[in-house]
Parts: sequence; structure tokens; C-alpha cells
Amino acid sequence: MGTLPGFIAILMWGLLALLGSQTTSIPAFKLLFICFSISALIMFGRRLIAGKPLLQWPAMTAPQWLIGTTGLFGFHLCYFLALKQAPVLEVSLIVYLWPLLLALFVAQTLQRGKALLGGALGFAGIVVLLAAKGPIGFSPDALSGYLLALLCALIWSGYSAYLAKAPGEIDDIGWLSLLVALLSLAAHMLLEGGQLLQLNNWQFTPGTWLGAVMLGLGPVGGAFYLWDRGLKQGNRQLLASLSFSAPLISSVALVISGQENPSSALPVTLALILLGGWIANRPQRGDSDTPLPTQIKRSCE
Repeated sequence: MGTLPGFIAILMWGLLALLGSQTTSIPAFKLLFICFSISALIMFGRRLIAGKPLLQWPAMTAPQWLIGTTGLFGFHLCYFLALKQAPVLEVSLIVYLWPLLLALFVAQTLQRGKALLGGALGFAGIVVLLAAKGPIGFSPDALSGYLLALLCALIWSGYSAYLAKAPGEIDDIGWLSLLVALLSLAAHMLLEGGQLLQLNNWQFTPGTWLGAVMLGLGPVGGAFYLWDRGLKQGNRQLLASLSFSAPLISSVALVISGQENPSSALPVTLALILLGGWIANRPQRGDSDTPLPTQIKRSCE
């Protein structure tokens, strides 16, 4: 069952745009503070139910604190800054280099050629999907935004590759979330002019609060616990390939909700992602006829 939590995390990330559309009135870093506070509460809730001390200091090393904080906070910081300096489609396209990079990072030396080809096909699927949403053009004027987006891809793929190999407890994500929540609150006050003690700045509609809570329990909170388990216990190469499906899931969710029109790009993207996943995860000779769905099933057993 090791791969299943990671796949559920990808499904959650696919719902990010749908849930995020309910929270557009909340400034980005304030929303991040709310979501990571909820993520930390998940950890405290687990400890309370298990009868463990709530404030027992985690046994994380300095590199674990540094890389974990960089992954969870640094990624979002660079992403938000990139969106201020470059168009969203181009930023999204560059950021989604991370599954390709992760596939290369976790692949065995002799498998990196397959990982590169499979990842390139998955990334081509993302290109097709985003190109259907609007024209993609790179302007020298937005170079700083593109570089920040590339930094996002490097941060998240590096963080994920580190998770796959580093020891640690699942509660570590909760402690990191608490630190990221505090950093997000500081960023909100410094970059968004937030006033912590002005209660009217925290008054949102019930629907907006519901969206924020769902984000914290799901894509921007609970998913990080599942991603940690998936990378530590599951098929990392397969998870890297499946990660390309998050934007596809997002588009399908928006179509179902009526916020986006169906597009012929969806089946093309699906085909490219499946083909790339099959190539990247194709078994060695002697088991070459095993289809990708069977590999997914075996990884979840």
C-alpha cells in the first residue's frame, strides 16, 4: 500500500484549482498561514488521539529542518513571487518540470534514459494541456518570473527526492507545517501589509472559510503527509510519472464543476502521460508485457 498515499496526494493537488477558486479573496500568504496551521493541527490531533505528548520536540536534524522548510515554504514563496512577474501559464509550465526532475533524481543510473524519455512525454502532455488554455509565449521582460518558476521546480523535486531517502516520522510534517505557518504569517505582514490584530481582516464568508479549511485538510496540508509516506514507502519512479496527471485532474475537476469548457487536449494529454509513465516504469526484460495499470495495482498492494 506504499504508493497509494502518494497517489492520493496527487489527486488532492489536482483539486487545488477548484478549491482555490473559493478563496480568491484571501491574500496568498494569509491563505498559506491558514492552510499550514490546519496542517499542523492534523499532527496535534493525531498525537492527541494516540495519547502522545502534544509538545514533544521532534527528533529532526538541522538538514531536515532546513530542507523541509525550504521545500514547503520556499516553493510557495517562489511561486507567488513568480506569478507577480510572469504570466500564470508560463509559470505553471515551468513549475511542472518538477516531476521530470524528480524522475531523474530517483531513477537508478541505468534507468535514467527511460526516466528522461518518459518524463519528456509527460511534460509534453502538460504543454498540450496548457496551450489549449491560451497562447504560451516567453518574453525577456518576464525572465525573473521564469527563473523563480524554475527555482520552484528545483526546490520541490529536490525536497521530494530528499524525502524519499531521509529517515523521519510522519509527525515531522506537522512540525514543519507549524514553522511554515509562522513564516507565512510573517510574509503576510511584510509583503501584503497584513495587520495581525485587526479582526476585520480575518472576516470571510462561510464559503471562503470552508474552501480554506478544505485546502488545509487536502492539497495544502494533508497531502504533504501522504506525499511523505508515498515517497518513503512506495514506488518513487511511478509517483514521479503519476505527478504529471495533477494538472489533468485539475482541468477535469473544473470541467465537471462548470468552471471550464471540455477540451480535445484532455485525451491527448492523458495519452501522453500514460505513454510516458509506461516507458519510464516499463519492467526489465522477462516482465516486459506487464501493463502500467498492473504496475500501479502491484505498487498499491
